[in-house]
Amino acid sequence: MAVSPPGTALDAARHDHTTIALHWLTALLVIVQFALAETWDFFPRPDRHLMIVGHMSFGIVLTLVILLRLLWRNQSGRRLFETGSDLFDRLAKGMHYLLYVLLGAEIVLGFLTRWTGNQAISFFGLLIPSPFGHFSRATGDAVDEIHDLNAWLIMILAGGHALAALYHHYLLRDGVLRRMLPWGKRA
Repeated sequence: MAVSPPGTALDAARHDHTTIALHWLTALLVIVQFALAETWDFFPRPDRHLMIVGHMSFGIVLTLVILLRLLWRNQSGRRLFETGSDLFDRLAKGMHYLLYVLLGAEIVLGFLTRWTGNQAISFFGLLIPSPFGHFSRATGDAVDEIHDLNAWLIMILAGGHALAALYHHYLLRDGVLRRMLPWGKRA
């Protein structure tokens, strides 16, 4: 892993503002989604219902943000920082791809959780019915369990991602975290 001291070219390199905004919006939405799902059982029925509708609605917003992020990332001329060829650089790249795959799976599982539970999805009150037929309760419960386990896996890996960024910033001091911080000047 290449380490550059503060003030070097790597230190000054930053992602573009749109990439940074989409990254932090994704992080915020993932945290909100997880927090809503893990806490709504502690609230009375009317509040719980609003939290569930919020979870579905923000899930659709997250879907759009992820799609926009993928389109933006794959746009020609987009600057992506190259990783080296050592094991840690390949692991970092693999972690990013794994998080994208798990987020994509979580989005699909979110839609399927509601639809295999034989309920419409609510997007800020607009109902989106299932395009499928009726499902057994066992199927709905199984899909919901996979959705929940995948959410925990995403949170664990995202936590590892955040710890790796802090490791780069405070121990390696190589500027990797500064590339994605929303403040500061872009090189």
